Amino acid sequence: MAIKIRKIKNNGTRVMSFVASGFDKKKKPEKSLTKGKIRKVGRMSTGQISTRHRGGGHKRKFRSIDFRCLKMDIPAQIISVEKDPNRSSFIALIVFADGEKSYILAWQGAQEGKKMIFSEKAEIKIGNRTVLKRIPVGTEIFNIEMKPSKGGQIVRSAGSAAIVMANENGFTQIQMPSSEIRILPDICMATIGRVSNIEHNTITIGKAGRKRWMGRRPQVRGKVMNPIDHPHGGGEGNQPIGLKHPKTLWGKPAKGVKTRKKKRPSGKYIVRRRKSKKRK
Repeated sequence: MAIKIRKIKNNGTRVMSFVASGFDKKKKPEKSLTKGKIRKVGRMSTGQISTRHRGGGHKRKFRSIDFRCLKMDIPAQIISVEKDPNRSSFIALIVFADGEKSYILAWQGAQEGKKMIFSEKAEIKIGNRTVLKRIPVGTEIFNIEMKPSKGGQIVRSAGSAAIVMANENGFTQIQMPSSEIRILPDICMATIGRVSNIEHNTITIGKAGRKRWMGRRPQVRGKVMNPIDHPHGGGEGNQPIGLKHPKTLWGKPAKGVKTRKKKRPSGKYIVRRRKSKKRK
């Protein structure tokens, strides 16, 4: 996989870069596993905006990704590795020995023709999916279940991977990409390896129009607004916000405030919180 910079034709393409390899560019999505996607981004069922700066974007087809991987003990083979516009990682189209096809998250190094299996007794090999209690300490894993048979919920973005730290008393201790350490039931499933498209975070967008293609609308800083529109607004020229702490548009504290609910059920499984940046 390589990152390429576009030829300089105008200011927008001067530094624009893109992923040029690691997936099949000519392969069209599997028709039986795709469907149209209705644009509801940023809005509630009533049509009101719930998340600002979202909307528009290029027309997309939604690929049905199999995060649960319930087709156990049947060998499968990769047909192609494709780019999915709905996520940062690549996806792999696989075919099982009985002829059924499915989309899964592709791991780093996945190629056409490679084989894998989903099984509780699967060989410890990159691409295979098995229970946490069988995975050796120090192994990289992704697409991890938080509850048995619910499907992978965490560690699914491009280039991410968690590390198995320990197996004891019916639980497995894993280190998340954020350095947070948490425990999960050892009968949960996980895929061995690291998520594909590891260089995703090095891509340079290059121009505002490309961001609009992705469905991201322009954002305006609060301090350049009027006082009636934002708590940071007002003043002549580039002035400080005039507040002890920054606030959101609605006057709530922003930046550095903990937003996780204290009584969230999954909180008891966190052994060590992620490292916070030291304030100078």
